Amino acid sequence: MVNLKSKITCVLYMEKLMADLKAQIIEQLNLQEVKPEDIGNDQPLFKEGLGLDSIDALELIVLLQQHYGIRIANPEQGPEIFQSVRTMATYITAQQKQPG
Repeated sequence: MVNLKSKITCVLYMEKLMADLKAQIIEQLNLQEVKPEDIGNDQPLFKEGLGLDSIDALELIVLLQQHYGIRIANPEQGPEIFQSVRTMATYITAQQKQPG
């Protein structure tokens, strides 16, 4: 029962984190015509998806630093981390679980 409760808590946390990320992305990138519900959790953020570019990628790095205190040590991880809202949320969650 505890395991099920833990899984539900984890799922709810991820859903809230993804919803928060969508609002933060819109605000950080000043996407005035986009609403959070317009962004799919697995929708690509770059190219054919949301259509972000390399300048937007820098803004997403700033977003992670400002809101979550996370610095990306290896810039080559960027394309993997910023693939979608879900991959960003997964990365944030993994970083928050790491000690110190």
